[in-house]
Amino acid sequence: MKEEKSQGQSAHSGISRRDFVRSAAALSVCCALDEHAAHAGDNAEKLEKDLSAAVQMQFMRPGQLEKAIRDFPVAYVPFGPIEWHGRHLPLGTDALKAHGILVKTAERFGGAVYPPVYFHEGFGQKLLVPVLTSLFERLKNTGFRVIMGVSGHNVQGQIDMINKALEPVVADGTVAGMGLWEITLSHGPESNTDHAAKWETSDMMFFYPDLVDISTLGDGPLAPNMKAPDGIGGLDPRKHASMQVGRRNVELASQAIGNKAKELLKSLPDRRSAKPPTISPGHWWMI
Repeated sequence: MKEEKSQGQSAHSGISRRDFVRSAAALSVCCALDEHAAHAGDNAEKLEKDLSAAVQMQFMRPGQLEKAIRDFPVAYVPFGPIEWHGRHLPLGTDALKAHGILVKTAERFGGAVYPPVYFHEGFGQKLLVPVLTSLFERLKNTGFRVIMGVSGHNVQGQIDMINKALEPVVADGTVAGMGLWEITLSHGPESNTDHAAKWETSDMMFFYPDLVDISTLGDGPLAPNMKAPDGIGGLDPRKHASMQVGRRNVELASQAIGNKAKELLKSLPDRRSAKPPTISPGHWWMI
């Protein structure tokens, strides 16, 4: 299988996806840790799985988007491919989990979430990067001051793609932005990722329980290290995944992304949009 790069705690340290999956398993090998994560999630203020339409751009009315930009001019853009995630999870899991985490971020901190973008590093970058730059420029021209490109597809090439597309957008210093994985800033014993195993299955159990069908995995042993026929990398989701684990992971990841957005906004010389957005036919507008 092709070795893909992923990361641990550092946004700039690349390791193979297989090694990353193994490190995730090492963090979670003790059953007591699973119990601790579930316990922490249960005792914390309950994070609701429902995704508010009020912070998702495709559902917002013009006045709602204008207010969101005035209050907290941060745009969150989720990324992921259509990709095999075992027989038990949706093909769009990566972007769906990133989108869900970003909606939770916006619910708490403010800002607006762009719909999931199903582009990945496997596309021709000479063509794709300018397209993404155009998207980010449009967000900038709309009035956003911070752009967070968040990928649920945990390979280094995905982050490189986002950051390369951001470079010309942030070059003048009026806008800040970064590419990151959903757990880049929260990675630890209670916030991690894998491939269709404990963590991703838990995320989807939290956000979209009706789309998860564990029974399709059967009762026998799973092939290790993302090998066929299962294509799962990490701890057996039948034993280790739960809605409670997913809730805690989402809680920590969304909190960390929101804090970073605040930090980036604060770093700008003028935290508010220099040109308040006008979204109307008189100023015909689209992203």
